[in-house]
Amino acid sequence: MSADTGGPLRHDPARPAPSLELGVIVPTFKEAPNVGPLLAKLEAALEGVVWQAIFVDDDSPDGTAAVVKAIAAVDPRVICLHRIGRRGLAGAVIEGALASAAPFVAVIDGDLQHDETLLPQMLKALQEDRADVVVGSRYLGVAGADASALGARREAGSRLANWLGQRVLRAPVTDPMSGFFMIRRELVETVAPELATSGFKVLFDILASQKTPPRYLELPYEFRVRNAGESKLDNGVVVQYLGLLAAKLSRDLISPRFIMFALVGASGVVVNLVILRLLLHIGFAAAQLVAALGAMTSNYLINNAVTYRDRRKRGLALVTGYLKFVMLCSVPLAANVAVATMVYERGPSWWVAGVAGAIVAAVWNYVTTSRAVW
Repeated sequence: MSADTGGPLRHDPARPAPSLELGVIVPTFKEAPNVGPLLAKLEAALEGVVWQAIFVDDDSPDGTAAVVKAIAAVDPRVICLHRIGRRGLAGAVIEGALASAAPFVAVIDGDLQHDETLLPQMLKALQEDRADVVVGSRYLGVAGADASALGARREAGSRLANWLGQRVLRAPVTDPMSGFFMIRRELVETVAPELATSGFKVLFDILASQKTPPRYLELPYEFRVRNAGESKLDNGVVVQYLGLLAAKLSRDLISPRFIMFALVGASGVVVNLVILRLLLHIGFAAAQLVAALGAMTSNYLINNAVTYRDRRKRGLALVTGYLKFVMLCSVPLAANVAVATMVYERGPSWWVAGVAGAIVAAVWNYVTTSRAVW
């Protein structure tokens, strides 16, 4: 395999094919220039190992999937899962793991920031039954002490996320948020129906969902500077992670998406109260109506960007989705205004009345819009 396009796997049809040992899952988005170099690095690192690379591409506009398919046409070790209408690293990892027939699967970024030379050590630990999951840690020992390739702000956020994750897992894992790990495939399959397909902290979700705590092993590595491609981390990911933490604390009684919807709804309450206070001079009922519409619009835009980021609407779909959202949310709007007005007329302060009206519509909005809009 060359560094640019890769070469075919040579196999003598007269000899039985060796058993597949490792599936390497590579979630990608806008990483066409990295495909060839990454495969060359994998081939060098995994010499003597029977492996496959499953690229799960979220319909990259730069043609990442086409690059992978061109290599896959001549190298059966390379597979492309080209996803349409679905986004998110967690979902990509889950689909890639479920598509592999290998007993062990590794997850590695397509941006060349992870150290592929650790893969043989990870595989050996699993094959020798010394662990159920091996995590590449940015914070273990001297080699993992510096994650500065993230940048100061992201590094601080990553450390906070790790600390919160450790509290939930109750396990001494230094990097439970790592995107570089290897695990027994059966552990992913067992909890796959319970995993959140949106978000980026899939390792944490897999570990927190296990009924029996798995055996951990961590290996230090140095996080490299991004070679090309586009970071998938933004503020929306932070909110999704907080929702995932809350869901795990509730033992999955509440879904992460509902928690995010509720958090967005809480921000809508603030919008509602601000508008209501500014417009009280036009009469409470009229002010509450305008405030409810303002909160509705705010909730739609934030939910579209955060809660349903894996199904995010753009262009005309954003407009038609908004009209559906408004129509569905208008059903409880009358109850919102009626309850708020009734509470207000009975004496409590205006903000108590506003909150009462907003709460009435919350559950209805989540159930209906999650099905009809996104």
